Amino acid sequence: MKINSLNTLLFALLLGLFGCGSKGTNIEGQFKGAGNLQVFLDEVAIGQASNVLEKTDADAQGAFKLKFPEGLKQGVYNLRIGANRLALVVDGTEKTIKVDGDLATMNAQAVTIEGSKDAKLFNGALQKVATRAYSSNDVINFVDTTKSPLVGAFLAFLTLGTDANGIQTQKAALEKLASTLPDLPLLPGMQQQVAALEEQFLAQQAMQVVKIGQPAPDINLPSPQGKKIKLSDLKGQVVLLDFWASWCGPCRGENPNVVAVYNKYKDKGFTIYSVSLDGVDPREAEGASPGQVSQAREAGRQAWVQAIQQDQLSWPHHVSDLNKWSSSAAQMYGVQGIPRAFLIDRQGNIVSTEVRGAESIERELKKVL
Repeated sequence: MKINSLNTLLFALLLGLFGCGSKGTNIEGQFKGAGNLQVFLDEVAIGQASNVLEKTDADAQGAFKLKFPEGLKQGVYNLRIGANRLALVVDGTEKTIKVDGDLATMNAQAVTIEGSKDAKLFNGALQKVATRAYSSNDVINFVDTTKSPLVGAFLAFLTLGTDANGIQTQKAALEKLASTLPDLPLLPGMQQQVAALEEQFLAQQAMQVVKIGQPAPDINLPSPQGKKIKLSDLKGQVVLLDFWASWCGPCRGENPNVVAVYNKYKDKGFTIYSVSLDGVDPREAEGASPGQVSQAREAGRQAWVQAIQQDQLSWPHHVSDLNKWSSSAAQMYGVQGIPRAFLIDRQGNIVSTEVRGAESIERELKKVL
């Protein structure tokens, strides 16, 4: 009897230590505004419908509990309530993940998460992106330095753009992820989409009239005062070749970014060569008298000068032939929309054909200064 009792006690202890209950994962939470709504957990898939793993009903106060007796494998999941989603990155070791917030800010990741290191790390980074506390440079630095390949790769996949830096960062993050989690179900879909983005980017680059690595075609146009200024005379400096116009709203919105970068780097070998598409397109002037065309072109020149002053574009290299979209420089560079900027290195070669925003300009500038 004593032996049987001892065996029973040992069995109970072993069951408590190693029983199937230790494998389970629970997701508990409470969301303001989610009273009596259904709560779902989906396993995220790329390129196909997500798989619903479990669902439950929140109580009148928006509290809920999702149970997974076999646990959750490492991966990415969406906690879904109505049309609102919260991305959860888990490493597969979690026992209880607690999530609290407001349904109104759930899509912006404005929640608190406990019980999952990776979910908390990912949520914090994505929340900074959503609130613009993180720039694209910050995201790249985060992806390059995070200890979680899954968090880094998924954040890059969701947030980085389709420029060269964004694509290269995504590729590097996916390579790191593939080396650590080669069987991750998400991986093939992410790889396929990033490969498609790169193919699209390369196709766009191939269609460019002016290509990266080539010498920048020279421009020799008059300033507002009529003095010719050659782009090639700026060789030895890093040059932002900026196409804009006084009548272009997005251009005027971009000008503060350009000014900020110029003021920061003008004493380090950086300058700007601005080409205005103000004036009159000869095709639009058909049927008008020479006097009318001259008058319209002068009005364009005055608007151009006024915009330079208003936007505090203090660099000295401003040029235009006042032919609007028929600008010889715009045609030479294949410019079909503005604002449009190219970055040229000290040797006079194109190093970027698409730079916009202070972060993008500065990131490319640092590579060649």
